[in-house]
Amino acid sequence: MNTVYQVQPLVLGDVATYPLASRKSKVSVADFAKPVPGNATAKFLDALPRILAADELRGVLSAIQQAKRQGRTILWGMGGHVIKTGLGPLVVDLMRRGFVSGIAMNGAALIHDFEIALSGQTSEDVEAGLSEGKFGMATETGFFLNQIAGTATFSGIGYGEAAGKFLSGRQLLAQNAQASVLLNAYKARIPVTIHLAIGTDIPHMHPAADGASLGAATLHDFRLFCGLVKGMHPGGVYMNWGSAVLLPEIFLKAVSVVRNLGVRLAPITTANFDFIQHYRALQNVVKRPTASSNKSGSSHSKGYAITGHHELLFPLVAAALVSGWPREPRSARKKA
Repeated sequence: MNTVYQVQPLVLGDVATYPLASRKSKVSVADFAKPVPGNATAKFLDALPRILAADELRGVLSAIQQAKRQGRTILWGMGGHVIKTGLGPLVVDLMRRGFVSGIAMNGAALIHDFEIALSGQTSEDVEAGLSEGKFGMATETGFFLNQIAGTATFSGIGYGEAAGKFLSGRQLLAQNAQASVLLNAYKARIPVTIHLAIGTDIPHMHPAADGASLGAATLHDFRLFCGLVKGMHPGGVYMNWGSAVLLPEIFLKAVSVVRNLGVRLAPITTANFDFIQHYRALQNVVKRPTASSNKSGSSHSKGYAITGHHELLFPLVAAALVSGWPREPRSARKKA
């Protein structure tokens, strides 16, 4: 070894794991959200005030409805909390209705959706497991997700596509399969990109973790995400749901890549949905990408920040979109 350090990296071959099915999880697919039928909420939404956040919500949803009508790209960024609060079935329903052009996930969202598909449960008790060194050590989660990264690299595809392909080839319980974003996106050929920071996710603690494979798989997905962001020009929408750091940074870099390659990427609509408005999401999703892109200040892009719990906001947004709300384009109403 050529290192000058006295401390050496730990060898993880002796790390002890346990079956996923034996782990007590806090979230079960039986408690997940269910899609609502069309027009079930339109009257309620029409009654909302045209003030502050309610009017901001109208603006976001109007942009999404217009993007769908015009065949523009609609991208959804999702952190792990969105998946583990039981919103997967709503995402799947929106896919089927044409409201999803692509999905970006961080490593936590990948893990939660994968465990839901495989076992119908996810979200372990971190404090209980950490004291005994058992946190993050479920065998299937670590082994399969690392294997999938290797398969993705060997096959020349991204991590998200490889995960969906893996799940599509297994015998899963129907309710688990129906709730999985990865699986249903793969079947619908809707791109899912996975964005990792190595060392932040539990599969990286397992002996099967290979940095080269993980890096190659997530780099492929970053470049694929850049292609999706390019498709937002003009009139596309990007929403960041529950990622405070990683996905806002990924989106900002993708915007820069696309504009560097000569695509103006305007007008676009962006929105950050979270129960706390964090710095990076506000700057890298809401403000910077939608700032005026020319001297005349006529980009007409718009960024929104909507604050609230995912398990309440996401069903509201999904129900509104399914209901076709708002029915009148916001720009037309303002001109009237």
